Amino acid sequence: MKAIGLNTYGGPEVLQVVDLPEPRPGAGEVRVRVRAAAIAPVDALMRTGAFAAAHEGLEPPFVPGMEISGVLDEVGPDAELEPGLAVGDPVVAFVDFAGAHGGYSDYVAVPAASVTRAPADASFPEAASFISNALTARNGLDALALEPGQTLLVTGAAGSVGGYLTQLGRDEGLQVVAIAAESDEDLVRSFGATDFVARGEDAAQHVRDLFPDGVDAVADGADLGDGIVSAIRDGGQIASFRGYNGDPGRGVRIHVMNVFDRATDHAAISRLRELVEEGVLSMRVGRVLPAAEATEAHLLMERGGTRGRIVLEFPVEQTDT
Repeated sequence: MKAIGLNTYGGPEVLQVVDLPEPRPGAGEVRVRVRAAAIAPVDALMRTGAFAAAHEGLEPPFVPGMEISGVLDEVGPDAELEPGLAVGDPVVAFVDFAGAHGGYSDYVAVPAASVTRAPADASFPEAASFISNALTARNGLDALALEPGQTLLVTGAAGSVGGYLTQLGRDEGLQVVAIAAESDEDLVRSFGATDFVARGEDAAQHVRDLFPDGVDAVADGADLGDGIVSAIRDGGQIASFRGYNGDPGRGVRIHVMNVFDRATDHAAISRLRELVEEGVLSMRVGRVLPAAEATEAHLLMERGGTRGRIVLEFPVEQTDT
């Protein structure tokens, strides 16, 4: 089969079309014929070697890709499918891209627990656009365990993770305070933010102007770290999605999140799909490119400014460029 992989770590240019054996599902696994794979910042980290330790002892090429949509193609032994799911159905899957098993592939084998049916009436690019970031947001909110009415400050609220943090927080009755670019105020309010602060060096102070005692928690989608902790009340919390080594003091609790811990949490994955179908969560597609243009897709992501996910379409077809 064809896949988009890398033989050496580096910039977007290291991504190339590679040949790999077709995977077969093992015990508890299913195989998906991939039709779309979303581009995530974690894919770029993997590409640059941030996860090199996970590849120790493995031979390249290594294949990125955390979230896919496609068609359920084969069921391995002892795999327990979601009720009503059958071979040939459109599905969404979260992919733990260890070794050469990432989602930028014509086929991928994953635990059955990582798979749910695709949202009703969604295109393949739309279906591939939500699960990784929504699960990341779910992971952070579960760690914070806020009660309805408490205040949640979301940094990077117009971004992919921040948008889902805002939408999930609103759905759970939280008072969501959004930090984003001034031009994105209408967008984040459409996600359910009740208060808005323009991003900038003084953002934490502006939050304190609104909430003199500080907010109950921060979900730090923009990785502001020490730049935002002063907005948290004494004894509050911060959820960090890219690691935080600071010491905020004042009894503030730190949660460093890893979405791969939820890779086989089928209850969470299927519930997120239900929330999409209920209109609570959005599917946001910014650009769709052929899989063979993965280098351009990563360049677009690194340039920033795209609202919605950049998605690769499969199968891989070699281009002349």
